[in-house]
Amino acid sequence: MQHPDIAFIGGGNMARSLIGGLVDTGWPAERIHVADPLPEARAALAAAWPGLAVHEANDEAIAGCSACVLAVKPQVLPEVAEALAPALQTHPQLVVSIAAGIREADLDRWLGGGHPIVRCMPNTPALVRSGASGLHANERVSPAQRELAEHILRAVGLVVWVEHEAQIDAVTAVSGSGPAYFFLVMEAMTAAGERLGLDRDTARLLTLETALGAARLALESGEDIASLREKVTSKGGTTEAALRVLTEGGLPELFDEALKAAARRAAELAEQLGAR
Repeated sequence: MQHPDIAFIGGGNMARSLIGGLVDTGWPAERIHVADPLPEARAALAAAWPGLAVHEANDEAIAGCSACVLAVKPQVLPEVAEALAPALQTHPQLVVSIAAGIREADLDRWLGGGHPIVRCMPNTPALVRSGASGLHANERVSPAQRELAEHILRAVGLVVWVEHEAQIDAVTAVSGSGPAYFFLVMEAMTAAGERLGLDRDTARLLTLETALGAARLALESGEDIASLREKVTSKGGTTEAALRVLTEGGLPELFDEALKAAARRAAELAEQLGAR
C-alpha cells in the first residue's frame, strides 16, 4: 500500500512499538508524526528514528495526515480528544484509538461527532512485536481506512476484526488481559520446578521455552489445540497424571469464570470512562 502521513498522539511505549514496527516494514519515518508534551520524550523519539516529525502540539501533528493514532492513557483521553476536536474538523481523518475501555460513541462525542473511528485492543506482547490486537470499525470507516488501520496494528503482530463493538470486551478478556494469565502459569510452573529440585534459573528457562514452543507449535501446525494436547498425552503416562490433577481441580471452569469476570469489568470500566 501507499504510505500516507500518520500522526501519533502520545509517544509512550505502545506508540514507540507501533512506530518501530511501521518503520521496519518499510514505512518512511518522514511520513510519521508524533506529538508529546515532554521535551525529553520528543528528543528520544527523534534520535531513535531520524526523519521522524516530532511536535509539542497535537493539532500541529495531525495537520495533513490521513490518520491519527490516539495513544494516551484512557483517563486523559477525554481532555485530549476535546482539545483535538477543532483541528480534526479542519483536517478530517481516520481516528485509531488504542485506549483501553473507551467506546467509539464516547470518543466521537468528545471529538465533536461524525468521525471514522477504529477502536483497537492491543496487548503488551506488541512491545516485542508479538502482539494480538482486536479491532472494530464504526460505520464511517471506509475500506481504505480499514486497510490502513490494519496495517498500523499488524506492524506489531496479529490483527483480528470483530463485527460488534461489544465483542471488544471479549477480546480484552482473552488477549488484552491474557498475557497475565500465562505469566501466572509460568510463575507457578517455575516455582513447582524449584520444589522438585531444579535451580530457579533452570526451572525458569525450561518453563519459558516450553511455553514459547507450545505456542509456536499450535500456531504453525494448523492442528486443533485439543488434538495437540492428546498427542502429547500418553495413556498412563506422566502428562496424563498431571492433566488429571488440573482438570479435576477445575482448571477449565476457573478459566471460564476468570474470562467472564474480565469481560464484565471491561464493560464496567467503559461505562465509568464514558460518563464524562
